Amino acid sequence: MTKISTDMIKELREKTGVGMMECKKALLESNGDFEKAVDVLRQKGLTTALKKVGRTASEGIIDSYIHMGKIGVLVEVNCETDFVARTDDFKELTKDIAMHIAAASPLYLARDSVPQHTIEHEKEIYRAQVTDKPLHIVEKIVEGKLEKFYTDTCLLDQIFIKDPEQKKKIKDILTEKIARLGENIVIRRFVRFQLGEITTG
Repeated sequence: MTKISTDMIKELREKTGVGMMECKKALLESNGDFEKAVDVLRQKGLTTALKKVGRTASEGIIDSYIHMGKIGVLVEVNCETDFVARTDDFKELTKDIAMHIAAASPLYLARDSVPQHTIEHEKEIYRAQVTDKPLHIVEKIVEGKLEKFYTDTCLLDQIFIKDPEQKKKIKDILTEKIARLGENIVIRRFVRFQLGEITTG
């Protein structure tokens, strides 16, 4: 069996905008042939999502989720037309995202929402944990830990709690819905209330 490297998966993801797991499956299916993998994704209709990203998403809905009267979430998810906003597919997506936020407690919407001073502070902590390593190794470890930080705290980078076995991130779920519904979809903002605390993203 052809070995599929992380770099190959990332390259395919960058070219197509499709989620990491789907890219890996396509590469396995095509025995590591990059162009064939692109064709596999095109045949599945997934790369169409890439063309939708960037189009104006000004419709949508604000959805909510309350858990046991202790945790509450409001999330705004936008799409391009009111028609799509009223579909069961779109409503299911917004409800899933609200439930995910309640369960996973993200602090930020996306990695570009994280303040630079927070990133630098995290890096300082990570470097202090591995002072006995060579500098080039330290920086690799720091980057790896920073990726874990993003996965833990940024909504779009979190593993979807409803289907953790698939290892799909929230951004992968969005990409799939964009391909399925044919419109750009954007999580605009969210607020998570827990008795005694509030988180906005």
